[in-house]
Amino acid sequence: MYASSLLVQALLATAAFAVPTQPPRIARRLGARRLGRETLAAESTTTTGPVINASPGTWKTVIGTFTVPAASQLTSATSASAWVGIDGDTCTSAILQVGVDFTVSGSSVTYDGWYEWYPDYAYSVSGIGFSAGDSVTLNVTATSKTAGVATITNASKGVSVSKKITSTAALCEQDAEWQVEVFSSGGVVVPSPPVVFTKEEAITNNGTIIIPSGSA
Repeated sequence: MYASSLLVQALLATAAFAVPTQPPRIARRLGARRLGRETLAAESTTTTGPVINASPGTWKTVIGTFTVPAASQLTSATSASAWVGIDGDTCTSAILQVGVDFTVSGSSVTYDGWYEWYPDYAYSVSGIGFSAGDSVTLNVTATSKTAGVATITNASKGVSVSKKITSTAALCEQDAEWQVEVFSSGGVVVPSPPVVFTKEEAITNNGTIIIPSGSA
């Protein structure tokens, strides 16, 4: 237990916590938007959420839980996306991620689960639905640097869907991310994220659980 505590302290001492606001990274991800999903067209993008940067080969699993927003919580937004991922910040060659999109149309919202292993497209997840107020957990696990599992669990509906993914783009396993992207039109900047992760965990390849600084 003492050795594990020292390991956690050492990892936190060397890990960098940051908000990935780099426009090129966001533009690249939107440019490789998924097949079978409606494009999230927008003029302005706001991205919030923690990133833990560590040494290559560190991260195995990233988990995040949030409450699905209602249309009233998406004021000024045309759409939003909540996702968790491995890599994509300091390691830009690949990213394994899973998330849920929220697309606003008047007073209603369309919800769409998806997974992606960049640079491949992202794909919709079938067999699971969402409603405002649902508790949803996102989980990505790298079973190797070129294989992984993306899971979306809707605890409120008692449904969980997993997708096994492989890629020729190897992960670095050095970035753990919990992100909320908000897209708006007309140059409107959304002042605060409509979604907040209530649980954020990253698990290392040796089984150590790390919670990002400031996590709820």
